[in-house]
Amino acid sequence: MKIGFVVNDIATEQPGYTTTRLALTASQLGHEVGLIGLGDFNYLPDGSLGALVRAATDKSYRSHKRYLDDLKASQGEQTALGNFDVIMLRSDPASDPERPWASTAGVAFGQLIASTGVLVVNDPETLATAMSKAYFQHFPEVVRPKTLISRDQEQIASFVKDLGGQAVLKPLQGSGGSGVFLVTKEESPNLNQIIEAIARDGYVVAQEYLPAAAEGDTRLFVMDGKPLKVDGKYAAFRRVNETSDMRSNVSAGGHIREAEITDEMLRMVSAIRPKLVSDGMFLVGLDIVGDKLMEINVFTPGGLGSTQNIYDVDFTPKVIEALERKVQMRSHYPHGLPNKTLAAM
Repeated sequence: MKIGFVVNDIATEQPGYTTTRLALTASQLGHEVGLIGLGDFNYLPDGSLGALVRAATDKSYRSHKRYLDDLKASQGEQTALGNFDVIMLRSDPASDPERPWASTAGVAFGQLIASTGVLVVNDPETLATAMSKAYFQHFPEVVRPKTLISRDQEQIASFVKDLGGQAVLKPLQGSGGSGVFLVTKEESPNLNQIIEAIARDGYVVAQEYLPAAAEGDTRLFVMDGKPLKVDGKYAAFRRVNETSDMRSNVSAGGHIREAEITDEMLRMVSAIRPKLVSDGMFLVGLDIVGDKLMEINVFTPGGLGSTQNIYDVDFTPKVIEALERKVQMRSHYPHGLPNKTLAAM
């Protein structure tokens, strides 16, 4: 199998990233693997698609750092993307503020690649709509916290008041906890300024604050609509912030702990499974607080290295094996299966 991983910029990739781990595992399993940066695509005059693909050819790497160092040192080779079996989109639209064009490049080229018959995961058509947090509102109401999306200051202030003066405010675009505010009764005099600061860049998402958030959140990986599980262990971890910062994102100071996956969480996954599958969402990360789903990371769900460190279980081979199965399944259908159907089948 020939598999390509699309990242924001190969130069900024790190050994501990989930993408690096997936790429090395695929290589160790005997597959031909390459990494593609968002600035490396080409749409050629004859309608074909190509990219500068970087690869590390040694099959005996024992460390992710050595693997990534060799890959970064590669000059790369212009390669026809139609020769790939799978392209896995692992770029984050929100992490390239200095390159505005990069926010849509991965999805745009992903759509073109999928149109040639190459399997692209997660499905790029759905990813195009998921670039906004409004995508989250399409999932069952029972799993979501109460939410208002608006730029109307009075409407937002009234919603916060109805919630007892406590709410979470964040921008409609973005990820990683950037621009997230916890509003309390004590901070109510600053509410208008907070709303104005967020609204300068677009819509404001106002959400009920869940007291359980003080105890952190749980990241649970879901593959093909089901919790990712190996040797009886779920690919999941708790993130707890021991500082005064309300965010539990690792990038905001969160610490990793073992997660307890409850029946309530599994029922939550069952409730959203139909939409994940119908949307072609192959691998996602669910961020859960209490009995509510706070976010669905469909672009670059990270943390498989953390799960391995906690449980001494490597979950990456199961992800690559699922891609192998999809490629084999496609071979049984000479007239093809829609990308969205195959992506989460």
